[in-house]
Amino acid sequence: MFDWLIVGAGFAGSVLAERIASQRNESVLLIDRRSHIGGNAYDCYNEAGVLIHRYGPHIFHTNAQAIVDYLSQFTAWRSYEHRVLSSVDGKLLPIPINLDTINKLYDLDLTSEQLEQFFASRREKVAEIRTAEDVVVSTVGRELYEKFFRGYTRKQWGVDPSQLAKSVTARVPTRTDHDDRYFGDTFQKMPAGGYTRMFHRMLDNPQIKIMLQTDYREIRDSIPFRRMIFTGPLDEYFDWRLGRLPYRSLRFEHVTLDREQFQPVAVVNYPQTEDYTRITEYKHLTGQQSRKTSLTYEYPTDIGDPYYPVPRAENEALYKRYEALAAECPDVWFVGRLATYRYYNMDQVVGQALATFARIQKSLPSRTVTQIPAQREAAE
Repeated sequence: MFDWLIVGAGFAGSVLAERIASQRNESVLLIDRRSHIGGNAYDCYNEAGVLIHRYGPHIFHTNAQAIVDYLSQFTAWRSYEHRVLSSVDGKLLPIPINLDTINKLYDLDLTSEQLEQFFASRREKVAEIRTAEDVVVSTVGRELYEKFFRGYTRKQWGVDPSQLAKSVTARVPTRTDHDDRYFGDTFQKMPAGGYTRMFHRMLDNPQIKIMLQTDYREIRDSIPFRRMIFTGPLDEYFDWRLGRLPYRSLRFEHVTLDREQFQPVAVVNYPQTEDYTRITEYKHLTGQQSRKTSLTYEYPTDIGDPYYPVPRAENEALYKRYEALAAECPDVWFVGRLATYRYYNMDQVVGQALATFARIQKSLPSRTVTQIPAQREAAE
């Protein structure tokens, strides 16, 4: 009899497994239908010895010191600030849009003050900002929206930005200075030894048993457990009884080249051309030295593992109906991007998992823990 069955060994499931095992001294069976832990953040060395992210680039960034402190128990960090270029009109330009983006695109020499006037002259008045399109055209105008956002977003989500919630493009800032960092968070670093190594340290506890290539529906009636944490798609838990929640998937093409570098930054976006949305070159992320380099081409699709909840009003309405069903499930906690139908960053998932554990602590009496392992020292 396990105290807990946790479905999904990504950030949400792994953080909760670690907290329950180390702080409550309770037994956990952590399962995942894939052949590895770490969820979409899984990284590994390929046949060329290059450390790649199997499911596309994962760059850790946060403004929450408590989340940094928690994860730092299991990893040291490598400083890295993410920069992305966008292939527009035959030029590689910084994205998010900044002063250099506009000056290079139009062969101008604007100052920051002049750029604000430039944007002001192009903005469209939108009575009520509701969609992803509204956000962009009301900030930088129609032309820049068409060049940088519309094509990329249509490929990424399979629908026009005018049909998506404003949250999709509200995540991307617009700057009037030279700041070309993709994120503005105070903490931007990569796990020094990779994500998978961090997950292994997180789950290194005798109270945690891991079963991979395991579907929870195949074992839920044969392995006894007291409580469950579910991090998979919410509609799947209920056998799709209200209909399927739309999730967007990705297909990855991994390529290794016999050269040291392919592109000037880790990620280049392709909003105007190509079937793929972006190319990632991992050595920029990891700092690894190698005579070869490895790339990933990303092709969004509706077929395959679910990655992103599709933010549309009708999908949110269906999710709310499933959420009402979830509220009626005793001793089951639903956590993570798929189970709560939210487009969370990694740090937000960690924060949600830690907040869930705090609620568990408050609502459930725990065993007396005779000895809680001391905080692990960060590895090399």
